[in-house]
Amino acid sequence: MTDYSVEADGLTKYFDSFKAVDHVSLQVPEGSIYGVLGPNGAGKTTSLRMTLGIIDPDEGTSRLLGGHKPQSVRHRIGYLPEERGLYPGMKAREAIAFMGALRGLDWSEGRRRAATFMTELGLERVIDEKIRKMSKGMAQMVQLIGSIVHAPDLIVLDEPFSGLDPVNQERLEMLVRRERDRGATILFSTHVMAHAERLCDRLAIIARSQRRFEGTVDEARALLPMQVRYTPRDGSDAVAALLPSAAMRKGDAWHFAIEDGEVEPLLARITASGHGVAGLSIARPALHDAFVHIVRQVDAGFDASPENDAIEEAAA
Repeated sequence: MTDYSVEADGLTKYFDSFKAVDHVSLQVPEGSIYGVLGPNGAGKTTSLRMTLGIIDPDEGTSRLLGGHKPQSVRHRIGYLPEERGLYPGMKAREAIAFMGALRGLDWSEGRRRAATFMTELGLERVIDEKIRKMSKGMAQMVQLIGSIVHAPDLIVLDEPFSGLDPVNQERLEMLVRRERDRGATILFSTHVMAHAERLCDRLAIIARSQRRFEGTVDEARALLPMQVRYTPRDGSDAVAALLPSAAMRKGDAWHFAIEDGEVEPLLARITASGHGVAGLSIARPALHDAFVHIVRQVDAGFDASPENDAIEEAAA
């Protein structure tokens, strides 16, 4: 039986008549890295805030860290909100220690851990720098460290990569993996697929206020056929008879999609044909492609729905 650090069931939230989140459920396995993906405005932030008990859902429930209500386990949670904010007059070390103290961490221990974290991340030169003198990305890294300095069991990060340069993005990925290896559960939202593809054990995709997919990165990528690029050695157009009808020639190479079970028969036909192989690549589409596929399907269904027609007529 799987232990879950987060169990959200049917979370729903209205803002006036607008349904921002529509019966979203999440189950985040203990000790995993779990991504909540979606376009801007899909409902990711509102879902996370309801999960943490920061705002109350209109429907649904949330249980954290063994079935507890969110408010009762706040000291065991680290949270980086979408809105960044630190006291500009504080030095980095003190800002981190202050955030730890809010979760019950001893002040002197917080200062010690702050220096250790920043040194390990290559930020030792700004340990005693005031926040107001830092770049936006550097200050964001300080706030991130402050959200985990008390060694929480659950870490929730809302768009943590937004605004970071590539070097700090790499530092953040390293930090996320290290916290997972320590035993923490990490739940983060993003609309940047590359980070999710590299980090996530499981993920959910939210679009138009509803959860549209849940599973592993490989399961998401498997929603689309593999993409093949084949270049015959003899360059003959006759090879087209061996390939799917939708195959297109670009230069010397043929491009087409193929399902998993068709790979071996295709290779057998090519081998027996005598056309030879000057080049062959078979690749599963990236998470980005799967994400776009899911969101476009949702958007197409929404645009075609009678309810949407009624909304547009009322707006006119």
